[in-house]
Amino acid sequence: MNKKTTAVVFPGQGSQRSGMGKDFYDNIPVSRDTYLEASKILGWDVAAMCFGEDERLNLTEYAQPCILTTEIAMFRGLQFLFDFAPEYFGGHSLGEYTALVAAGVLPFSEALKIVRDRGRLMQSATPVGTGGMAAIVANDLDMGAVQSALNGLPIDIANDNSTSQVVVSGMSSAMSETEKRLKESVGDSQSFRFIPLNVSAPFHSRFMGTIKEAFGEILGNRESKIKPANAKRVTSNFTGFFHSDNPSEIVERMVSQISNTVQWRKNMETLAASANSIFEIGPGRPLRGFFKSIDLACQSITRFSAAQRVFEKTVAR
Repeated sequence: MNKKTTAVVFPGQGSQRSGMGKDFYDNIPVSRDTYLEASKILGWDVAAMCFGEDERLNLTEYAQPCILTTEIAMFRGLQFLFDFAPEYFGGHSLGEYTALVAAGVLPFSEALKIVRDRGRLMQSATPVGTGGMAAIVANDLDMGAVQSALNGLPIDIANDNSTSQVVVSGMSSAMSETEKRLKESVGDSQSFRFIPLNVSAPFHSRFMGTIKEAFGEILGNRESKIKPANAKRVTSNFTGFFHSDNPSEIVERMVSQISNTVQWRKNMETLAASANSIFEIGPGRPLRGFFKSIDLACQSITRFSAAQRVFEKTVAR
């Protein structure tokens, strides 16, 4: 790469926190307008939910549009104040929708409706309490060994995040056996950890297959809204590589994403091959550590003060 190129990545569900985005809302009019726009589209006060102590922020159907709104509000604020104009885009799970909006592939208004419905469907895919997820942390994870350990269990690899972390997803009743098998096959006393995640459904597993038809219809009805020209600059969680500029293929991959492994390690490698600087924008910074695990620097912007430091400019324009 001869010229300086930039990629931006957006985290997904689990990165939400009370107060997220409020400093952008308070300091940048375009960020404030983004929250107001989202509230009009969804019919409820998005800013109030993001900034207060509303427990619904941790429910999938509310968390997803709130995270999307916050990330777009932050991104638009950076565009306005600092002329931030990345060439490449990526997002982890829900964050892939933010990436498509930021790249100009999907209108913000349509993405909000999609992720609202996506959250509702994902929540309804399995009875409450029957599904679960867990993060597996160990040095130099062998994906083949992880998959072999899961054979015969109602458990799938949900996220291939890095060389030291994968997330598994499936039936809660099988998590104990999953931990036992993985500890025997890929674990060691020094590094192995099995961390149950606070989620309400087995996301990115075969058990999301029950909602694929309904979700496919939701996305298919909005295929005409897709502007595919910039999609080739956005990575796909499903394939690990850049999207094509075919709207039908984009829809197909986004539907497949919901019940298949998030190939985040491949996403990182694809972005790193095209960009020489990477920024993470969102309410949390889980992706920075994944990039670090493959010796890539990623600057995270979670607050307005961090944006000021990173871009070394004042907010005046």
